[in-house]
Amino acid sequence: MSALRFPNLPPSEPQGADLLAQERANTTFSVHEVSTFLYGEVYLERQERLLALIENEPAFDKSNRYFLGRTERFAAALRKDHALVKLSKEFQWSPEEYIQAESLIDEAGPFGLHRGMFMPTLASQCTDEQLEKFLKPSQRYEIIGCYAQTELGHGSNVQGIETTATYIPETNQFELHTPYLTASKWWIGGLGKAANHAVVMARLITNGKDYGPHALCVPIRSMEDHTLLPGVMAGDIGPKFGYNTTDNGCMWFDHYRVPHISLLAKYSSVKPGSGEYVKPPNAKLSYGTMVLVRASLVGAARQGMAKAATIATRYSAIRRQFVDKDAPKMLGKQVVETPVLDYATQQYRLFPIIAAAYACFFTSKEMMRLYYLNMKNMENGDFSLLADVHASSSGLKSLTTTMAASAVEDCRRACGGHGFSAFSGLPLLLQDYVPNVTWEGDNYMITQQTGRYLFKSFRELVAKRASGKFSASQINNPTLAYMNTYLENPTLKCPATSASQFHNPELQLAAFGHRAASLVAQIVHALDVEKRTWNSMLVDIYNVSVAHCQLILVQNFILGIRGEMPQPEGIQPMVLSAASKEALTDLSDLFAMHTIHKQPGEFLTSGYLDAKQISLLGEAVMDVMEKKVRPNAIGFVDAFAFPDYLLNSAIGAFDGRAYERYTEMATREPLNRTEVVEGYEQYIRPYTNPEGLKGHLLQARI
Repeated sequence: MSALRFPNLPPSEPQGADLLAQERANTTFSVHEVSTFLYGEVYLERQERLLALIENEPAFDKSNRYFLGRTERFAAALRKDHALVKLSKEFQWSPEEYIQAESLIDEAGPFGLHRGMFMPTLASQCTDEQLEKFLKPSQRYEIIGCYAQTELGHGSNVQGIETTATYIPETNQFELHTPYLTASKWWIGGLGKAANHAVVMARLITNGKDYGPHALCVPIRSMEDHTLLPGVMAGDIGPKFGYNTTDNGCMWFDHYRVPHISLLAKYSSVKPGSGEYVKPPNAKLSYGTMVLVRASLVGAARQGMAKAATIATRYSAIRRQFVDKDAPKMLGKQVVETPVLDYATQQYRLFPIIAAAYACFFTSKEMMRLYYLNMKNMENGDFSLLADVHASSSGLKSLTTTMAASAVEDCRRACGGHGFSAFSGLPLLLQDYVPNVTWEGDNYMITQQTGRYLFKSFRELVAKRASGKFSASQINNPTLAYMNTYLENPTLKCPATSASQFHNPELQLAAFGHRAASLVAQIVHALDVEKRTWNSMLVDIYNVSVAHCQLILVQNFILGIRGEMPQPEGIQPMVLSAASKEALTDLSDLFAMHTIHKQPGEFLTSGYLDAKQISLLGEAVMDVMEKKVRPNAIGFVDAFAFPDYLLNSAIGAFDGRAYERYTEMATREPLNRTEVVEGYEQYIRPYTNPEGLKGHLLQARI
């Protein structure tokens, strides 16, 4: 029981619940319709069903989450993952149900990489025999795995990893070895304590030749008592900035032998006995898992931004500060302080984040569609999509995770002092989200992959146009389309002469396309004609990846609202009502216009926009925020359909009772279990009441 008891007093008027009710009454569109448009009825119904089950499971209780230390949190996460698997078996959950349940619980755990990377790698790179041996036991959780690629000395540079897997023909085995300290596997989620198997990326060496990184599925702990197997050393790497419910581990091998079947051999293999290497039909076939994870991270970016924006926007509608003398807020006949959300600066901080979350939603759906389509095509020997999907997933992973990490922190700051409290839900969200900018490729490094694809595409397009046998009707790739438009008219100018004209989606797309193509052309010229070094162009390459991917986000947002995005086979797009379509178009306009206005330099240097037009854009941004987005702000975040259980926020709950929840959470602080702190007699009283201490000691002697 807590020694801290707050008085039974209500917050001052107006109440948070009343303020949010008023906001919802002002919404111009159907929140349920937009939620359904985003997720579908099946998803929303499934969420309600899963939530009823999850909230009543003690292993998923979040009430003490903010009060636990790392050891306690890891123990709770292990219990959580065990219970999740148990429930999934009991209720025979589909993969979609499991993922959705995991999303609601919203806490990383030691089994996360087992489902997120270990099993997808097996599914995409195993032979039929290996699927029986490795994947099926993994699906039953008899095998619990991790994905061991990153090393102490190499992360993003996969080609530079140093762990070796040498084929031994005499015994038909592979020998895994860690030749240097820097070759130690490091940062591997689930490896520290939970996993008994690992997909290990190691340099394949056979007949004295190094064939570079290949994946092997190997046991690392005993299936009897979970002790490490001879030749394997592993453990947890210690506390981190966030993600402390996952046992990120380290591992090294001492001439550790594994059987021939360990090498994942769907595409490349080593012949038993002779050690002859059989190369894959396409060198990038092993990119499957990487593309899947990077495409998934675009969806995770949307989720992170949306959660943070929901908390900050609801709180900003409740929190009141100062009186706006020009437009005082009235409660009946009484002037009250202005809700923070009414201030233009707060709108400028939050509304573009809401818009960005919606933008990422449409692109994340498209990236997952392309991933599955590409995997299906590759099964049939068609690799035509691979380069584009790989390049786009790399650039979008970089852009969207950078956007989301900044957005979560911006939302935390927008909540003032209370955003610094763990009870807001924002600090833990930030801590657990920021690793996304580093894993699966550092956000600056991986943009080179996008750049290489863009430059190659541009060179090929220029060559085709110069051949005299080119027709624009041959282009069925959106990347080539915007490049060709630029080459048709490199000096194209924006025709806008008023702020309202920037709401034209075709003008927005033209601006982003011209800017991206102009950057590509400049870099290709610098590399090919001026003979600039690749390293000297890295900043420009990063910028061109951002430009290309911002165009993708804008384009998918516009097409998504129109219902013109390609759909997975058998899926029909939902048709929005006029009111919902108009509201989402306001967000799409804000996303496009704010992106330009915030980073105008490249749009100016491309020649498409001039300084006067940038000024007009600023007017358009402020106008759409105040007149269009502000009345619908709470409706937009409500449409994300996050239950209070998921947000776990005192200040961002649906009912608006921010101050009541906040003070109640404070009573659960373990320090408040006693009125007088432990250590008072030893550390405080000697200074504050030394005479009383002497008397107390004297009396104790008597």
